[in-house]
Amino acid sequence: MGSILQSDVTGPSQSDANDIPIVDLSPFTSPSLSADTSHEARLKAAQKLVRACRDVGFVYVKNHGVPEDELAKAFALSKRFFDLPMEDKMKAPHPPGWVVHRGYSWPGLEKVSGAMSKQDDEDAVRKLREVQDYKESYEVGSETNPDQPNVWPPAEVLPEWRPFMSSFYWTCFEAAKHILRALALGIGLADEDHLLNFHDGHHNQLRLLHYPAIPAAAVEVGKVARMPAHTDWSSVTMLFQDDCGGLQVERRHAAAGGKAEEDQGEFVDVDPMPGTCVVNVGDLLMRWSNDYLTSTAHRVQLPPLQDRFTGDERLTRARYSIPYFLTTDPDTVIACLRFDDDHPAKYDPITQRDYAAMRARMQY
Repeated sequence: MGSILQSDVTGPSQSDANDIPIVDLSPFTSPSLSADTSHEARLKAAQKLVRACRDVGFVYVKNHGVPEDELAKAFALSKRFFDLPMEDKMKAPHPPGWVVHRGYSWPGLEKVSGAMSKQDDEDAVRKLREVQDYKESYEVGSETNPDQPNVWPPAEVLPEWRPFMSSFYWTCFEAAKHILRALALGIGLADEDHLLNFHDGHHNQLRLLHYPAIPAAAVEVGKVARMPAHTDWSSVTMLFQDDCGGLQVERRHAAAGGKAEEDQGEFVDVDPMPGTCVVNVGDLLMRWSNDYLTSTAHRVQLPPLQDRFTGDERLTRARYSIPYFLTTDPDTVIACLRFDDDHPAKYDPITQRDYAAMRARMQY
């Protein structure tokens, strides 16, 4: 895997190895900047972030605002949960169906896909699930979201789980506010809080993910998948990775005229980088921005192999990650932000609730 050779982004420049830009968000997250330099520094950082979201759709963000000690505890507690016996994890099971997305999802329950449905399509779902996703996850949301009630294990199973994850959910939202403000400033909206005003924080999703060790051959021959190529539904995703590796993003190249276009099937590694989170644009924000910002396909493949073997069978390393999906309030109408006579609106207005339903039917 390639290494990152630069610490900032100036205009369209990117890391040499994998084309994933790096943006320092400290002008938004650091209280030390003086009033005289604050706006200029914020504008510069915001424009770099937006350029990355236009050209690539993925960006490393440093000084993101989530304290490192709290993040380390989240990973440690996540590992403790997934190390529990299955009967204990199943005391907080994901509810049946696709409407409520909370609690524990066991390997094989979820099938990640970029497919969208306007009605239940049993044949499409059956074909989609011919290859199982081998991962497990736990979803957490706001305790006051009536549409998505949390599902918690009994306190005696893991006493720290509920209080910490409930708090960490809001820690991530505080960091996400800075990203929303930077995006609004960078795309030229008059009100820096314009995007944030559509997000009250109660409809986001914190996800704890575990990819268990698995025979590498099972993935290589297509018997199972880690996480297939897909785009996220959300406005914005913040992703924290462990040091395992395996995340890849579809490469985009500048075509004639400077427009970024996907080179289908060519994926590059998004190497774990200490002190950063990976931020990517979701489909909803791409639609909302009238395709001004870019949602890019990504996947999880085989991580580096462990230094241990079971007979002649190679085993992958286990992988842990923590994505935080930021989304709008469900019944607020989302209409294209940027359009004019030369660039008419490509999408009809839609609520997040209706948009999410089109996606979730195909996944659960």
